[in-house]
Amino acid sequence: MSVTRIVDLRSDTVTQPSPAMRRAIADAEVGDDVLGDDPTVIALQEKVAKLMGKEAALFVPSGSMANQVAIRALTEPGDEIIAHQDSHIYHYEGAAFAGVSGCSLRLLPGERGIYTPEQAKGAIRPGDSHFPQTRLIVVENTHNRGGGTIWPMKHIRALRALADEHDLKMHLDGARLLNACVATGHKPVDYAQYFDTVSMCFSKGLGAPVGSAVASDAATMRRLHRFRKMFGGGMRQAGILAAAAIYALDHNVERLANDHKNAKRLAQAINDMPGLTVDADAVETNIVYIDVDPVLSSAADFTERLDHAGVRTLPTAPHRFRAVTHLDVSAADIDRAIEVLRHILS
Repeated sequence: MSVTRIVDLRSDTVTQPSPAMRRAIADAEVGDDVLGDDPTVIALQEKVAKLMGKEAALFVPSGSMANQVAIRALTEPGDEIIAHQDSHIYHYEGAAFAGVSGCSLRLLPGERGIYTPEQAKGAIRPGDSHFPQTRLIVVENTHNRGGGTIWPMKHIRALRALADEHDLKMHLDGARLLNACVATGHKPVDYAQYFDTVSMCFSKGLGAPVGSAVASDAATMRRLHRFRKMFGGGMRQAGILAAAAIYALDHNVERLANDHKNAKRLAQAINDMPGLTVDADAVETNIVYIDVDPVLSSAADFTERLDHAGVRTLPTAPHRFRAVTHLDVSAADIDRAIEVLRHILS
C-alpha cells in the first residue's frame, strides 16, 4: 500500500503543539522559576491547585518526576508502597521508588490495573520491626497497562477510609486523570479529594510539548519543592512551557471525548478481524491493547509491517501491541488505520 499519511498511534505523547499553542509559548511572560518569580508558572500552578481542590501545585518536567517527588515527600527510606503490579511507577520509572526514595513495593494483582480495597487491606504490614512499614497507597487513573481503565469511585473512597484507619498516605498517578473525568463526567477534584498528592500530565492527550504537575497541601508542597530541586527538576524561564500547559487546560480537555470515540471505533473494527483480539467493550478512554494470534505473527513483526504501511503502533509484549488515540489522530486517520490492518491481515 502506498503511504499517504503517517498515522501515529504509538502514544498520546507524540502530539505536536498546535499553531495557537505555539503562539502562546512565544508570547509567554517569563521570569526565573527557581527563584519563584516566573508569572506564567505561578499562574499554571494556581490553576492546577484550584482544579484539584488543593492548596498548592508544582510544575515539573515530567510525569515520572511528578510521581517520584510525591513518593519521596510522603515516605521515608525503608517504607513500603502498595500499588498494582502493572503500575507505571513500577514498570516505567527506572525503579526510582527504590533508587531515589529507598522504598519497596507491595504489588497487587487485579483486572485491568484495578485492585480492590480488600486486597490493599490484606497487603498492609503488621507493626513489627521485622517488616517494611506500609506507608503509601498508589492508584493510577486512568491505568495505562490496564488499557486506559477508569478506577471506580467507590474503590477510591474505600481506600481512603482504609488509609485513614491505618495512618497511610495516598498518591494518585493522574497522568491521564482528565481522560477519566471527560469519560465519567466527574471533576478532577472529585477524584483528587481522596489523595494526599495528585499528579497530572500536560504532554499526553492535552497536547503540550513538556511538563506535568503535582498538587497537595501547603506543608507537603514544601517537601515536594525541595525534592524537585534535589532531583534536578528546577527550571529557569519555564513560563514558555507553562504557557503551553495553560493553553492545553483551556482548550484541549473536552475534546478528549473525540479520542475516546476514535479508540472505541478502532477497537470495534479490530474485533471483527481474524487473527487479532481486542476487548472492545473494555475500551473506556483512549488506549487499545490488541493481541496477535501467535500462529499469525509476533507483535514486533506485525507492528513493523504496520509501520511500513504508515500506521505506527507500539509492541508491549511478545504477542500484544498498543494503539493510543490523541488530538493529532482524526476520524479519517482511524479509517486509514482500519484499512491498513485489514490489508495486512488479508
